[in-house]
Amino acid sequence: MPAIEFRSVSYRPPRGARVLQGFDLAIEAGELAVLVGRSGSGKTTALKLVNRLLVPEVGAVWVDGKNAADWDVVRLRRSIGYVIQDVGLFPHMTVAENIGVVPSLEGWPADRIEARVRELLTLVDLAPATFATRWPDELSGGQRQRVGVARALAVDPPVLLMDEPFGALDPVTRGELQRELRRLHVRLRKTILLVTHDMDEALTLGDRVGVLCDGVLVAFETPVAIASSTDPRVRTLLDAASTVARGAAGNRSADALTPDRLTP
Repeated sequence: MPAIEFRSVSYRPPRGARVLQGFDLAIEAGELAVLVGRSGSGKTTALKLVNRLLVPEVGAVWVDGKNAADWDVVRLRRSIGYVIQDVGLFPHMTVAENIGVVPSLEGWPADRIEARVRELLTLVDLAPATFATRWPDELSGGQRQRVGVARALAVDPPVLLMDEPFGALDPVTRGELQRELRRLHVRLRKTILLVTHDMDEALTLGDRVGVLCDGVLVAFETPVAIASSTDPRVRTLLDAASTVARGAAGNRSADALTPDRLTP
Protein backbone atom coordinates (compact mmCIF):
# COMPACT_ATOMS: atom_id res chain seq x y z
CA MET A 1 0.00 0.00 0.00
CA PRO A 2 1.52 3.35 -1.00
CA ALA A 3 2.21 5.86 1.76
CA ILE A 4 1.07 8.71 -0.52
CA GLU A 5 -1.05 8.28 -3.62
CA PHE A 6 -2.46 10.82 -6.08
CA ARG A 7 -5.43 9.41 -7.98
CA SER A 8 -6.33 11.33 -11.15
CA VAL A 9 -5.86 14.64 -9.37
CA SER A 10 -6.54 17.95 -11.04
CA TYR A 11 -6.30 21.32 -9.35
CA ARG A 12 -7.30 24.80 -10.40
CA PRO A 13 -7.04 27.77 -8.01
CA PRO A 14 -10.20 29.84 -7.47
CA ARG A 15 -8.90 32.35 -10.01
CA GLY A 16 -6.49 31.15 -12.64
CA ALA A 17 -5.54 28.34 -14.96
CA ARG A 18 -5.44 24.67 -13.99
CA VAL A 19 -2.15 23.83 -12.24
CA LEU A 20 -2.34 20.01 -12.18
CA GLN A 21 -4.05 17.80 -14.71
CA GLY A 22 -4.77 14.06 -14.36
CA PHE A 23 -1.98 13.63 -11.82
CA ASP A 24 -1.36 9.98 -10.84
CA LEU A 25 1.53 9.08 -8.55
CA ALA A 26 2.17 6.41 -5.92
CA ILE A 27 4.99 6.84 -3.38
CA GLU A 28 5.91 3.76 -1.41
CA ALA A 29 6.46 3.71 2.36
CA GLY A 30 10.07 4.59 3.17
CA GLU A 31 10.75 6.05 -0.29
CA LEU A 32 12.44 9.40 -0.93
CA ALA A 33 10.59 10.75 -3.95
CA VAL A 34 11.49 14.03 -5.63
CA LEU A 35 9.29 16.17 -7.88
CA VAL A 36 11.26 18.45 -10.16
CA GLY A 37 10.13 21.03 -12.68
CA ARG A 38 10.24 24.67 -13.63
CA SER A 39 8.52 27.35 -11.58
CA GLY A 40 4.77 27.02 -12.10
CA SER A 41 4.95 23.35 -13.12
CA GLY A 42 2.70 22.28 -10.22
CA LYS A 43 5.19 20.62 -7.88
CA THR A 44 4.49 22.76 -4.78
CA THR A 45 0.76 22.49 -5.46
CA ALA A 46 1.10 18.70 -5.39
CA LEU A 47 2.93 18.91 -2.07
CA LYS A 48 0.25 21.10 -0.48
CA LEU A 49 -2.50 18.72 -1.58
CA VAL A 50 -1.00 16.01 0.65
CA ASN A 51 -1.58 17.85 3.93
CA ARG A 52 -4.74 19.62 2.72
CA LEU A 53 -3.33 23.09 2.49
CA LEU A 54 -5.06 22.76 -0.87
CA VAL A 55 -7.98 20.54 -1.92
CA PRO A 56 -8.21 18.78 -5.32
CA GLU A 57 -10.69 20.05 -7.89
CA VAL A 58 -10.97 16.47 -9.21
CA GLY A 59 -9.60 13.19 -7.89
CA ALA A 60 -8.21 12.35 -4.47
CA VAL A 61 -5.01 12.17 -2.48
CA TRP A 62 -4.60 9.17 -0.20
CA VAL A 63 -2.29 9.18 2.82
CA ASP A 64 -1.52 5.96 4.68
CA GLY A 65 -4.34 4.15 2.91
CA LYS A 66 -6.98 6.76 3.66
CA ASN A 67 -8.44 9.56 1.58
CA ALA A 68 -6.98 12.82 2.89
CA ALA A 69 -10.48 14.31 2.76
CA ASP A 70 -11.58 11.78 5.39
CA TRP A 71 -8.80 12.62 7.85
CA ASP A 72 -9.30 15.05 10.67
CA VAL A 73 -7.18 17.87 9.27
CA VAL A 74 -5.32 18.48 12.55
CA ARG A 75 -4.48 14.76 12.86
CA LEU A 76 -3.39 14.68 9.23
CA ARG A 77 -1.04 17.62 9.56
CA ARG A 78 0.45 16.41 12.82
CA SER A 79 1.19 13.05 11.18
CA ILE A 80 3.19 14.84 8.45
CA GLY A 81 6.40 16.79 8.97
CA TYR A 82 6.70 19.90 6.79
CA VAL A 83 9.97 21.63 5.88
CA ILE A 84 9.98 24.78 3.75
CA GLN A 85 12.70 26.89 2.15
CA ASP A 86 12.59 29.79 4.60
CA VAL A 87 12.24 27.36 7.54
CA GLY A 88 9.65 29.52 9.35
CA LEU A 89 11.13 29.24 12.83
CA PHE A 90 9.31 31.33 15.42
CA PRO A 91 11.69 34.23 16.15
CA HIS A 92 10.44 34.69 19.73
CA MET A 93 11.20 31.06 20.64
CA THR A 94 14.51 29.36 21.32
CA VAL A 95 15.66 26.43 19.21
CA ALA A 96 14.41 24.00 21.86
CA GLU A 97 11.03 25.72 22.04
CA ASN A 98 10.69 25.67 18.24
CA ILE A 99 11.37 21.94 18.11
CA GLY A 100 8.99 21.31 21.00
CA VAL A 101 5.98 23.16 19.54
CA VAL A 102 4.05 20.16 18.23
CA PRO A 103 4.94 17.85 21.16
CA SER A 104 3.61 20.58 23.46
CA LEU A 105 0.38 20.76 21.45
CA GLU A 106 0.15 16.98 21.74
CA GLY A 107 0.35 17.25 25.51
CA TRP A 108 3.74 15.69 26.04
CA PRO A 109 5.23 16.22 29.53
CA ALA A 110 8.15 18.65 29.78
CA ASP A 111 10.78 15.99 30.52
CA ARG A 112 9.76 13.98 27.46
CA ILE A 113 9.93 17.09 25.27
CA GLU A 114 13.35 17.99 26.64
CA ALA A 115 14.66 14.49 25.95
CA ARG A 116 13.22 14.54 22.40
CA VAL A 117 14.80 17.95 21.69
CA ARG A 118 18.21 16.66 22.78
CA GLU A 119 17.76 13.52 20.68
CA LEU A 120 16.78 15.45 17.55
CA LEU A 121 19.50 18.10 17.85
CA THR A 122 22.05 15.30 18.09
CA LEU A 123 20.45 13.59 15.09
CA VAL A 124 20.84 16.72 12.91
CA ASP A 125 24.40 17.29 14.15
CA LEU A 126 23.75 20.30 16.38
CA ALA A 127 25.17 19.96 19.91
CA PRO A 128 22.22 20.31 22.34
CA ALA A 129 24.29 22.09 24.98
CA THR A 130 25.28 24.72 22.42
CA PHE A 131 22.14 25.18 20.34
CA ALA A 132 19.07 24.40 22.47
CA THR A 133 18.97 27.86 24.06
CA ARG A 134 19.93 29.87 20.98
CA TRP A 135 17.51 32.12 19.12
CA PRO A 136 16.83 31.69 15.39
CA ASP A 137 18.63 34.94 14.50
CA GLU A 138 21.78 33.54 16.11
CA LEU A 139 21.91 30.66 13.61
CA SER A 140 23.37 30.38 10.13
CA GLY A 141 21.11 29.44 7.24
CA GLY A 142 22.26 25.84 7.33
CA GLN A 143 21.75 25.62 11.09
CA ARG A 144 18.22 27.03 10.78
CA GLN A 145 17.44 24.44 8.14
CA ARG A 146 18.70 21.65 10.40
CA VAL A 147 16.45 22.95 13.18
CA GLY A 148 13.57 22.99 10.71
CA VAL A 149 14.16 19.32 9.92
CA ALA A 150 14.37 18.51 13.64
CA ARG A 151 11.08 20.32 14.26
CA ALA A 152 9.42 18.39 11.42
CA LEU A 153 10.55 15.12 13.03
CA ALA A 154 9.51 16.08 16.57
CA VAL A 155 6.54 13.72 16.99
CA ASP A 156 8.07 11.05 14.73
CA PRO A 157 5.69 11.43 11.76
CA PRO A 158 5.84 8.71 9.10
CA VAL A 159 5.82 11.26 6.25
CA LEU A 160 7.93 14.35 5.54
CA LEU A 161 7.08 17.00 2.95
CA MET A 162 9.98 19.22 1.88
CA ASP A 163 9.43 22.29 -0.31
CA GLU A 164 12.71 23.55 -1.84
CA PRO A 165 14.39 23.00 1.56
CA PHE A 166 17.90 23.91 0.39
CA GLY A 167 17.10 26.46 -2.30
CA ALA A 168 18.27 29.55 -0.38
CA LEU A 169 21.59 28.09 0.78
CA ASP A 170 25.08 28.52 -0.63
CA PRO A 171 26.37 25.58 -2.72
CA VAL A 172 28.70 24.17 -0.05
CA THR A 173 26.05 24.20 2.70
CA ARG A 174 23.51 22.86 0.25
CA GLY A 175 25.76 19.90 -0.57
CA GLU A 176 26.33 19.20 3.11
CA LEU A 177 22.62 19.19 3.90
CA GLN A 178 21.81 17.02 0.89
CA ARG A 179 24.22 14.41 2.23
CA GLU A 180 22.72 14.80 5.72
CA LEU A 181 19.23 14.23 4.33
CA ARG A 182 20.33 11.02 2.61
CA ARG A 183 21.96 9.87 5.85
CA LEU A 184 18.81 10.60 7.83
CA HIS A 185 16.65 8.85 5.27
CA VAL A 186 18.76 5.70 5.39
CA ARG A 187 18.61 5.75 9.19
CA LEU A 188 14.95 6.67 9.73
CA ARG A 189 13.28 5.31 6.55
CA LYS A 190 10.64 8.03 6.55
CA THR A 191 8.53 8.51 3.46
CA ILE A 192 9.76 11.80 2.00
CA LEU A 193 8.27 13.86 -0.81
CA LEU A 194 10.62 16.69 -1.77
CA VAL A 195 10.14 19.29 -4.48
CA THR A 196 12.90 21.22 -6.22
CA HIS A 197 13.54 23.11 -9.46
CA ASP A 198 17.10 21.74 -9.53
CA MET A 199 17.46 18.56 -11.62
CA ASP A 200 20.93 17.86 -10.22
CA GLU A 201 19.52 17.92 -6.68
CA ALA A 202 16.66 15.65 -7.73
CA LEU A 203 19.04 13.07 -9.21
CA THR A 204 21.29 13.27 -6.15
CA LEU A 205 18.54 12.77 -3.58
CA GLY A 206 15.71 10.78 -5.08
CA ASP A 207 15.04 7.05 -4.97
CA ARG A 208 12.67 7.99 -7.78
CA VAL A 209 12.28 11.31 -9.55
CA GLY A 210 9.06 12.72 -10.98
CA VAL A 211 9.29 15.35 -13.70
CA LEU A 212 6.41 17.82 -13.95
CA CYS A 213 5.77 19.94 -17.01
CA ASP A 214 2.82 22.34 -17.12
CA GLY A 215 0.92 20.36 -14.51
CA VAL A 216 1.44 16.98 -16.15
CA LEU A 217 3.67 14.22 -14.76
CA VAL A 218 5.84 13.26 -17.74
CA ALA A 219 8.13 10.77 -15.96
CA PHE A 220 8.55 9.03 -12.59
CA GLU A 221 11.63 6.84 -12.67
CA THR A 222 14.90 6.07 -10.94
CA PRO A 223 17.63 8.70 -11.27
CA VAL A 224 19.48 6.47 -13.74
CA ALA A 225 16.42 6.16 -15.96
CA ILE A 226 15.71 9.90 -15.76
CA ALA A 227 19.31 10.77 -16.62
CA SER A 228 19.13 8.63 -19.77
CA SER A 229 15.63 9.75 -20.81
CA THR A 230 15.04 10.80 -24.41
CA ASP A 231 11.82 12.69 -23.61
CA PRO A 232 12.46 16.26 -24.80
CA ARG A 233 10.75 17.75 -21.74
CA VAL A 234 13.05 15.81 -19.43
CA ARG A 235 16.09 16.55 -21.59
CA THR A 236 15.42 20.28 -21.32
CA LEU A 237 15.81 20.13 -17.53
CA LEU A 238 18.82 17.83 -17.76
CA ASP A 239 20.55 20.10 -20.27
CA ALA A 240 19.85 23.16 -18.12
CA ALA A 241 21.40 21.43 -15.09
CA SER A 242 24.49 20.53 -17.16
CA THR A 243 24.85 24.13 -18.35
CA VAL A 244 24.70 25.46 -14.79
CA ALA A 245 27.25 22.89 -13.63
CA ARG A 246 29.66 23.79 -16.43
CA GLY A 247 29.29 27.47 -15.67
CA ALA A 248 29.96 26.95 -11.99
CA ALA A 249 33.02 24.85 -12.74
CA GLY A 250 34.36 27.47 -15.12
CA ASN A 251 34.07 30.17 -12.48
CA ARG A 252 36.17 28.31 -9.92
CA SER A 253 39.69 29.50 -9.25
CA ALA A 254 42.68 27.22 -9.76
CA ASP A 255 42.86 26.33 -6.07
CA ALA A 256 39.12 25.72 -5.66
CA LEU A 257 37.48 22.42 -4.86
CA THR A 258 37.13 19.95 -7.72
CA PRO A 259 34.04 20.51 -9.87
CA ASP A 260 32.80 16.95 -9.50
CA ARG A 261 29.28 16.81 -8.20
CA LEU A 262 29.04 15.97 -4.52
CA THR A 263 26.99 12.86 -3.86
CA PRO A 264 25.87 11.29 -0.59
